[in-house]
Amino acid sequence: MNWAERLRTGMHGLAESLGNLLMEAFHYLALFAIGAITAWAGVMTFIGMLEKGHITVDDILLLFIYLELAAMVGIYFKTNHMPIRFMIYVAITALTRLLISDISHTHKPSWGVVMVSGAILLLALAILVVRYASSRFPAVAAPHPRSKARNREDAEAERDDASD
Repeated sequence: MNWAERLRTGMHGLAESLGNLLMEAFHYLALFAIGAITAWAGVMTFIGMLEKGHITVDDILLLFIYLELAAMVGIYFKTNHMPIRFMIYVAITALTRLLISDISHTHKPSWGVVMVSGAILLLALAILVVRYASSRFPAVAAPHPRSKARNREDAEAERDDASD
């Protein structure tokens, strides 16, 4: 009976290792794809601006959205944690772009302007809450077995983003 238990344990370990390998391979492939798509979209947007002959604030804010998405992918790639704050920054930038576009095209004050401004305020407050919570209640996470020793700034950023 002991041999059957050893065989079961060995098979379980092999299945878990193979599953982890496949999951990590998919994880990295997806991160590279998202990063490449973001870079491609940024380059194409920039080329479109040059072809148009002029650049608007909407265009600049769109480039900032691409930059924030690329930073989010980079942080996730390095730390294996999704930085919630960056998603909120992307949402604030997108709403600001919408607000500027709406005001510049319609030139009329409306309740839409007030609602979008309120949404931006709520998102800014959400960042404040997330930052306070991450400093007040830091997440305690076991180090990743293959993680490299990082400098103090990286460790603080990872701790801050992990608690998001």
